[in-house]
Amino acid sequence: MKSKIALTNGIIYTGNNTFINKVLLIENEKISAIVEDDAIPADYEKIDVEGKNICPGLIDLQIYGTEDQLYSAELTIESIHQIEKLLLRQGCTSFYLTLATNSIERFKKAIKVYQTAEPKVSLGLHLEGPFLNPSKRGAHPAELIKEATLPILEDLLADHNGAVQMMTVAPELMQDECMAYLQAEDILLSAGHSNATFEQAKLSFDKGIKTVTHLWNAMSPLHHRNVGLPGATYIHSSVYASIIVDGIHVDYEAVKISKEIMKQRLFLITDAVAKCEKDIYHHILNGDHYVLPDGTLSGSALTMLTAVKNCVQKVNIPLDEALRMATLYPANLIDRQDLGRLNEGAVANVLVFDADFNVDAVYFKGKLVE
Repeated sequence: MKSKIALTNGIIYTGNNTFINKVLLIENEKISAIVEDDAIPADYEKIDVEGKNICPGLIDLQIYGTEDQLYSAELTIESIHQIEKLLLRQGCTSFYLTLATNSIERFKKAIKVYQTAEPKVSLGLHLEGPFLNPSKRGAHPAELIKEATLPILEDLLADHNGAVQMMTVAPELMQDECMAYLQAEDILLSAGHSNATFEQAKLSFDKGIKTVTHLWNAMSPLHHRNVGLPGATYIHSSVYASIIVDGIHVDYEAVKISKEIMKQRLFLITDAVAKCEKDIYHHILNGDHYVLPDGTLSGSALTMLTAVKNCVQKVNIPLDEALRMATLYPANLIDRQDLGRLNEGAVANVLVFDADFNVDAVYFKGKLVE
């Protein structure tokens, strides 16, 4: 039986346009059209959203877990499915499940469990480590950070079969043959936890690194005699960067400056973790963020919708543009033209939220999330 839904009486943010007094039509798993109210086909079920906002489902390319579920600590099918369920309720309909620096064997187990789980909401894994610069390790354990070699990479990715979609690396420590191997595996490379000079960062972008992990955090500083990785990111014509907009990882004024310079190349992530006392990462909730037992900042407690809210209320970014930072821009980076927008033929991942940024309804592939 076909599912046909018409979302009426809302403000529709498609990704490129904003429509008032129009209707979003969903047929099965796809967006079918945006039409006038008097053009709704007779066989569509009308749902009045009562003036709320309608936008594409949010996309988070770096999240470890949420609430009490941290995948890297659990490494179970049930944990993946629980994280998916929780994120859908938050309005996040696509994400890269992320793993921090750990042993190669732990990574391999995580990949295997992930494959067995056959995730529906998660688009793949993001490995943040272990190929980082120890001098910019942040919360990553120094003893587990490695320099990449071809044998290590071949062992790590031997059976991943596309499960690993993204990897954060310190480009100044990455050999050309290792970069080439990862690119041949169609893995999106992101520069992060890096002490790269401006020249090293620029060279890595020229060699195919397309994005930067949590701009400003755990990287070489923007210094007036060496602008480092942030400076190289700013002036490059196409490289993207993610940013954590919680007011803790990055000051809101730094977000304003970054947005002014980078425009559509800057996108939102949560870098969210979960309360955890297992494995090597013991995350402790400290008000509105997480720290390690020694007080080191270890992750955010953000949701993607809260990150959008902060962009609007704290950084003065217009709502339509803040939504693009959480939908269209990450979708473009990972080359998913069917996500992050409400065009005809796009996947019907839809978020409805009110003026106070509360989730009202979420549709995943055209079905209402309960």
